[in-house]
Amino acid sequence: MSLIKSISGIRGTIGGAPAEGLSPVDIVKFTAAYATFIASNLPETSRKLIVVGRDARLSGPMVSNIVVSTLCAMGFDVINIGLASTPTTEIAVVAEHAAGGIIITASHNPKQWNALKLLNSNGEFLSDAEGKQVLSIAENDAYTFAQVDDLGHEYTNNTYDMRHIQQVLDLDLVDTEAIRKAGFTVAVDAVNSVGGIVIPRLLKALGVENIIELNCEATGKFAHTPEPIPENLTQISDLMRSGVADVGFVVDPDVDRLAIVMENGEMFVEEYTLVAVADYVLSHTPGSTVSNLSSSRALRDVTEAHGCNYSAAAVGEVNVVTEMKRTGAVIGGEGNGGVIYPAAHYGRDALVGVALFLTLLAKSGKKVSELKKGYPQYAIAKNKIQLTPDIDVDAILDEIKKRYASEKVTDIDGVKIDFKDSWVHLRKSNTEPIIRIYSEAHTMEEADRLADDIKKVVMEMTGNKC
Repeated sequence: MSLIKSISGIRGTIGGAPAEGLSPVDIVKFTAAYATFIASNLPETSRKLIVVGRDARLSGPMVSNIVVSTLCAMGFDVINIGLASTPTTEIAVVAEHAAGGIIITASHNPKQWNALKLLNSNGEFLSDAEGKQVLSIAENDAYTFAQVDDLGHEYTNNTYDMRHIQQVLDLDLVDTEAIRKAGFTVAVDAVNSVGGIVIPRLLKALGVENIIELNCEATGKFAHTPEPIPENLTQISDLMRSGVADVGFVVDPDVDRLAIVMENGEMFVEEYTLVAVADYVLSHTPGSTVSNLSSSRALRDVTEAHGCNYSAAAVGEVNVVTEMKRTGAVIGGEGNGGVIYPAAHYGRDALVGVALFLTLLAKSGKKVSELKKGYPQYAIAKNKIQLTPDIDVDAILDEIKKRYASEKVTDIDGVKIDFKDSWVHLRKSNTEPIIRIYSEAHTMEEADRLADDIKKVVMEMTGNKC
């Protein structure tokens, strides 16, 4: 069993003893700690109100019941929006003028996992410092439950799917008339979670009449491993190869990541979801862009081709959002298919990604594969090195910096080395003795070769203890 406590929330496997997985005891502990943190930062006149939404995974109703009851026991009222995507829940926090929100989802993790993702009053993930405060409160059991006259109440609101869709439709760069006229046939794989409810509704509202639904029943019985990466998407790839659809969209269980499948059954590649959407946005609203250090250089290239500035943030949505706000970025996100469009809200949102991409596709008059060929071509290799527990990972990363000091080195999150036509990014795991190595070049062979070269350097440093 596993329980992982991080600044962005608490995730773990369902079942087992307390502290060994995400047990009911742990759910109460961390929910109460979060409520205590939120209450400590609330003005006296503000209403103690939290929004709760969940994905469709099997443990969702159980976890949700405990979370809602705990929040009420802490003296908070709860707006329960039920089955809802992560971005929908983020939007609801702002719309309800709530003090925060809890999203019950383990994102792309398999069915045995669930998690509590914690939001502030802006509908955004807690910062590093705020997350650490919540963890400290939980560690010290520094929370007190409300007296009987001060208990909170639960209210149900099932309107937020349509409110979210309407917000997407109202975006200036979403052209429903162009999409309708294009007459697209669109395939959707929603892995039997909440995307199966909201994505088909969105497509119909955008003017798409022909929708092929795969795994769109929100049962929580995932039809395949839910992370939207090529090896898990053979069903929709086979469908697309048959020539029945113009584009395929795949979302993860909480609908904050968007993968695209081309009309020929090949992957558009998750990295290029953001690249394509950014290209469209920049063509109408020039401005800066942001992605994390492990995302494709293609976004930088496209941004500079528009005469605009690109900057990189540490890995993690909260870090990308912080950098976007600092630079006033008009578009940003992460290379895992996460599109953050401030004109909508500061959160990864697959609904926004679908609407902007379909508008781009309709206005271009091209096939998806033709669009892809127009972007800078890169390939990313993802590797890791298993280390023995006695090895000092930080010392290794420091030595890597010294060895490659003649190159452009960024150390805000591990160590990233930028070469002329490629890069490699090394990050240590927070939970195990592993160094993750992401490398990118114009071909996968070059990216793999770069990763192998770095592995050899690390092996040399550790005396082949890897």
